[in-house]
Parts: sequence; structure tokens; C-alpha cells
Amino acid sequence: MPLSDRYLTIRRDPDSEEVLARDGDLEAHSILQRAGFVPVHRLHETYHRAPVGLPREEEEGLATEAVARLRAAGYHVDCDADFDTSHRPLRWQVLGESVAHLAERLRQATTTGEAAEILTELTAPCDGILDAVGHILTAAAEFHDGLGTDSAPYTARRLRYLAEETLRVIHTDLVHTRNDLADQHAPHPGRTECTREVPAGERERSAVCACPPPPRALPVPPPPVAGGPRR
Repeated sequence: MPLSDRYLTIRRDPDSEEVLARDGDLEAHSILQRAGFVPVHRLHETYHRAPVGLPREEEEGLATEAVARLRAAGYHVDCDADFDTSHRPLRWQVLGESVAHLAERLRQATTTGEAAEILTELTAPCDGILDAVGHILTAAAEFHDGLGTDSAPYTARRLRYLAEETLRVIHTDLVHTRNDLADQHAPHPGRTECTREVPAGERERSAVCACPPPPRALPVPPPPVAGGPRR
């Protein structure tokens, strides 16, 4: 990881008086957002700011907590004196990390059965990950129902659409993929150890193992040649 990604600044902008955090990698951005910062995406950069409307002392508390969390995670943070702290909070495993390990298990899976078992954690009814995401989206929609702002009804409808339509499409596709893998009962040809044994029914006399041949690359067609004017 580049050293520049381990460096951040958290300062109060002298012109806008906003508390701004700049630089850092995705992990740093995650820490900032968990501390309460809001991401701002621009054409040439992404930075973070304190939420609008906070009293000055709350802004300082938010920035100080972010500095402490970032430094506890090994980042170098250049900050205003008002935000400096020697506090180093313990870092707990976040929920996303406990789910992300499924991706690593899939990368190590050697059979279709193993892959199907892992995808089941996403697609299982009642207590699967996607089902839980649906409950969260619905709860967020219910929160907006009584929020009272002009945009709240639209946001509530949008969240329900994501839960009832978009997530349903993802769930249906993954269920089909999971069921197809569960029916195959086969090792992954690219992830199994070669036994160096040739089956009795092998037709190729030069074969030295039972591994399937690599996929044949299709020839790349030549670029089209511009034709001359028709006569």
C-alpha cells in the first residue's frame, strides 16, 4: 500500500469554517464515516466533511474521535490542535468484515458443493444475508415515513422499491446460481490437485493426466479494412 494512502489531514477550512478530512484509502474512508463524517465526491477528489448544522463543540468531538480511530488503525493524521488526542480506542470487527470472509471462502472452494454451501448463506430464506438486507431497507423506509421532510416520502418509496424489486432480482438470480451448483456435484477443474493418473477410457494416447484441457482461445478477427468507393 502506498505511504500516501496512510496519510490524512483533518482541519477546519479557513474560508468555509467546515471541518474537512482529506486523503486516505478506502479503509480510512470507512473509519471516517463510522466516526460521523459525510463523504463528498468531486471530479478530481473525494473528501469528507462534518455534518452540516453541528455546534462547534460537537464538530470538534467528532473530529477528535476520527483522529483517535485513524491513528489506532496505523494512519498518520495531520490535524488542528483542537482535534489532537492521545486516545487510541480498541478496534472491533465491523459487520462487513464478518460477511466478507464468504468471498475468501469462495475463492478457496474446490467443489461446486462448497460454493453452493457458501451462496446459501446469502440466499437462505428467513435468515440469509440478502433477507436481512431487505429487512434493513424496509426499516429505513419506515423511518422515513414519519420523518416529516419534503424528500422523506420519495426516499421511503425508493427504499421500498430497492427492497421489493431490485433486491428480489438479485436474490432470484443467486438462488438459481446456488441451485445449479448444488446439482452438479463436481470438483472445480482449476482448483483440484492433479493426480497424474490417466483414466482407462482416455482416447488420447499422449495424455498424462485426467485433467481437462484448457479452454481453447478463439482467434481474434482482423480489423475491418475500409473498402474503396463502389463503382
